[in-house]
Amino acid sequence: MSVSPSSRPRSGIVSRLRAAGCVFAEDEARLLISAARTPADLAAMVDRRAAGRPLEHVLGWAEFCGLRIAVDSGVFVPRRRTEFLVRQAAATARAGAGQAVARARLVVDLCCGSGAVGAALVAALGRVELYAVDVDPAAVRCARRNVAAAGGQVFAGDLYEPLPATLRGRVDILVANAPYVPTEAVRLLPPEARLHEPRVALDGGADGLDVQRRVTATAPSWLAPGGHLLVETSEGQALRTVEAFVRSGLVSRVARSEELNATVVIGTRPATPAPAGPP
Repeated sequence: MSVSPSSRPRSGIVSRLRAAGCVFAEDEARLLISAARTPADLAAMVDRRAAGRPLEHVLGWAEFCGLRIAVDSGVFVPRRRTEFLVRQAAATARAGAGQAVARARLVVDLCCGSGAVGAALVAALGRVELYAVDVDPAAVRCARRNVAAAGGQVFAGDLYEPLPATLRGRVDILVANAPYVPTEAVRLLPPEARLHEPRVALDGGADGLDVQRRVTATAPSWLAPGGHLLVETSEGQALRTVEAFVRSGLVSRVARSEELNATVVIGTRPATPAPAGPP
């Protein structure tokens, strides 16, 4: 049961949030009022938000691809731009369905965070055999709530390490929203991210691409022939991400959404080995 707006005037909450720098104060006030069970609960939630906690951590959920994704405190909050990664993965899976329509598509979500991408792909594609992985224990606990509801499994560990060996060479869609913020740029992130989300979900190393390169280097051994790897990156990093894909033998292309300010690199494992070059 949500608190009646009369329990605390909405205008007062809006003013408090606006003074704290919340750009969408009216929308946030509405969400906090609807989520609070008691006036005391509402007051505590407003205090946490005004102190700079991400709204999603205060609410305990984020809206993503039309789904309500549980997001615990300390867990990376799924971004709206990452919905483009889901759209591209779903479209790629449908376009290359072929023999996969006779069985569930095998999807792996690396650096899964809350499990939002994997859960959204299940909702979009229907028959999916989903495996998700994250190195952060808090993220794994949170993802298990979201991914279990989608019929998937979540593993704790570093990238491919905890995945069942039986998945090698069988993955149809491999998605990775790996961290891609350069180390020196982490300090420039908004306080909501810098102070309240795990650094391991943000810091991508000196040029931001350390984790992406590790994902890409090993991807071909996990992908089925004709399987696809999709990685979110930035527009400025896309060329170097493509170079990593090409070095790994993946046929690559870049997809861009101006609306969401989102960039995704898509790589495909060739269905047949490339012919050998001249001796």
